[in-house]
Amino acid sequence: MRKIVLYPAEILRQKTEEIKEVDKKLLEEIKDLKKILQAGDNAAGLAAPQIGISKRFFGSKEMGSKDSVLVFINPKIVKTYGEKVYPKLVDENGKEDDFLEGCLSFPGFFGTVKRFLKIEVFWQEIEKGKLVTKNKTLIGFDAIVWQHESDHLDGIVFVDHIKEENGKFYKEVAGKMVLSSLSASELVG
Repeated sequence: MRKIVLYPAEILRQKTEEIKEVDKKLLEEIKDLKKILQAGDNAAGLAAPQIGISKRFFGSKEMGSKDSVLVFINPKIVKTYGEKVYPKLVDENGKEDDFLEGCLSFPGFFGTVKRFLKIEVFWQEIEKGKLVTKNKTLIGFDAIVWQHESDHLDGIVFVDHIKEENGKFYKEVAGKMVLSSLSASELVG
C-alpha cells in the first residue's frame, strides 16, 4: 500500500502529465488514493503526487461524508470570481477567525493562504472505461480544497503561497496552533 509523501520529496515539485487513457494501473492508483484519503481523519483532499504518482488526478471527500471520495482527472480551473482573499471561519456568534490551510505532506503545519471563494472547474471522470468531461461551479470550502489539490498537480505547495503572500504560518504543538518559529520561506527555501 502506498503512503503519504512528505515534503521535501522531489515528486511534490513536479508538474504532472495529463491522463489520456484509462488502464488497469490508473484504476489501481485511484483505488489506492481513495483508500488513503478515506483513512485520513483530518483530510479533505489528496493529490496523486502526494502518494508518489506523477499523474494529473486528485480526490476530495464529499462534504459531510467520511467515506465518499470524488476523483477528478485532468482538472482545470476555467473561471474565477472576485479577488483572492484570506478565507475566514465564522462561528454562530458571528466571530471571525482565520481559516488555516494544512497539508498531509506537511504534517503539523498550517497557515493562511489567499484563495478564490468561487471558481468554475472542468475535469474528467471514468465512465464505462472512458474519460468523460464534467463541469461545475464550486464555492467556499470546496473551492479552497480544489485549488489546494490542483496546485499539487503543478508542483506548488501551500507553503509557497504563504511565503509569497507573507501569510501567517503555524505549527501545531500539543493540540494548539502557535506561530511557527520557522518561517514559510525557511521551510521551502
